[in-house]
Amino acid sequence: MRLRAWKARLRGTGAIGQDDLKPEAYITLFIHGCFQFGASMSGLFLNLYLWRLTEDLWINGMFNMIVYGITPLAFAAGGYIAKKKDRMVSYRLGIMLIALFYLCVIFAREQVAAYYPVFALFNGIALGLYWTGYIVLMYDVTSERNRGRFLALNLIVFNSAGLAGPALSGLLIGRFEGLQGYIVTFAVAFAMFALASAFSLKIGALKPRHRAYYLKYAGGMMKRNRLWLKSLFGYFVLGLFQGIMLFLPNILLYQTYGREDWVGLLTVLFALITIGTAFTISRRKSHDRVRSDVFWSSLFVAAASCVLLIDVAWWTVLVFMVVFSIFNPLTINSLNVYYYRLMDVLPLKGQFRIESVVIRELFLNIGRVLSIYALIVFADRPDSAALPVVLVAASLLQFAIVGLVGGKGGSFRPAAGADNEALKG
Repeated sequence: MRLRAWKARLRGTGAIGQDDLKPEAYITLFIHGCFQFGASMSGLFLNLYLWRLTEDLWINGMFNMIVYGITPLAFAAGGYIAKKKDRMVSYRLGIMLIALFYLCVIFAREQVAAYYPVFALFNGIALGLYWTGYIVLMYDVTSERNRGRFLALNLIVFNSAGLAGPALSGLLIGRFEGLQGYIVTFAVAFAMFALASAFSLKIGALKPRHRAYYLKYAGGMMKRNRLWLKSLFGYFVLGLFQGIMLFLPNILLYQTYGREDWVGLLTVLFALITIGTAFTISRRKSHDRVRSDVFWSSLFVAAASCVLLIDVAWWTVLVFMVVFSIFNPLTINSLNVYYYRLMDVLPLKGQFRIESVVIRELFLNIGRVLSIYALIVFADRPDSAALPVVLVAASLLQFAIVGLVGGKGGSFRPAAGADNEALKG
């Protein structure tokens, strides 16, 4: 009944319109909300926990490099499991492993810093398996007509959970002395992952029609399908900025504000802003303005990052994060919608959907690893003069995505000639 009521309310807002989503789509959103609530509580403060233990940006950077370095391999393994068994096997396995990861963090406590490479490997494998299942599941529970709206609603759920999680974490950490609040936060997150795992049982498996794993043909398909290859490089460029932004903002906020509860409250503010952007995107009837959307969002984010060149202070970090929260979801949503539409017309079509997700994550995570490495090499301290320079350079590179997506006019129209023939296989 609650599921039906939620669906009816969404219809009433106009977020769904006439293109109804399947019941499995709403269950998927709920499960991901539970997962993201736990992830926002724990993931937000995991880097901060490492920072408090070590005060070493290099260790934080290496931790994230290992996570995103192993994730593509975990995606490949998850894709194999999804193809041979079902995407829900990879999905549930990922949830259970991430829950187990934070259980280990609870028991290890301060030893996490001493064994951070092992914890990073564990985290990367768990996340890779989870996101393989979830990304494929998003494709399966939607169609081309409603996928743009689903992805926008997914952003709302993602950031709503990201709103509540950090706020609760900040309160919990503030109520306990020392690092005890972090352990309590990780324990609550573990409970949310367990809940997500239980609800995942409500989504059934698909009857497999083709169990062949076509990953070995990816190289040949890249040569034949220039639109697909260009979109993959688009994700590589996205990763060059996203890698830095996945862990640096929390450290900057803590350095400039000095309190974990302020980090949590400001993260709530940023999540609220992102929800507003996502809700606006969900009400749009057209999702074809890929190039223009990416151009304008990149322009505003790059301009905001230049403010940090003045000084890395509380107000410059706040300005940058507010603008980033407004416009970055537009880039991500536009690129994701475009890529899912490409998946519909690739050779083998739906039979290659898992492999295309695996390859996409490979390009994205290579970009993440390179950007994090550049950051810790050129700016190994939060107060380094090179830090805002690296951030500005990464944000300016986002303009390259404009030339890597879409046909003429930036809409999804395969270009005449080679691209069109290649897409037909």
